[in-house]
Amino acid sequence: MLQRAILQTAGAFAGLWLASRFLENVSFTGSVLVLGQAALVLGVANAFLKPILNLLTLPVRILTLGLSSLLINVAFVWLLDIIFPELIIGSIIALLETTVVVWIFSTILSVAKK
Repeated sequence: MLQRAILQTAGAFAGLWLASRFLENVSFTGSVLVLGQAALVLGVANAFLKPILNLLTLPVRILTLGLSSLLINVAFVWLLDIIFPELIIGSIIALLETTVVVWIFSTILSVAKK
């Protein structure tokens, strides 16, 4: 479980950094340390809270063919945007793009672990 949290945090850090560098309506004005703190919050949420939320929303996930899982990820990134004022996500499209970038990096690291 700890290894999963570390991989999720590393994926969140890489995803947030790349999103802030290359996506148009996403910026991060803080230091690398603050970005690390934001990634730690997102990584821990993805490692510990997301499995619980996935279990609780299982019937909805089945009905929506997994779309609600994407909404959980979007909600985590949106809450991160609220908690850390240094992270500025300018639109809903940018929020979705940031979520996808973070998801891609977290998935790559999880698959590489196996």
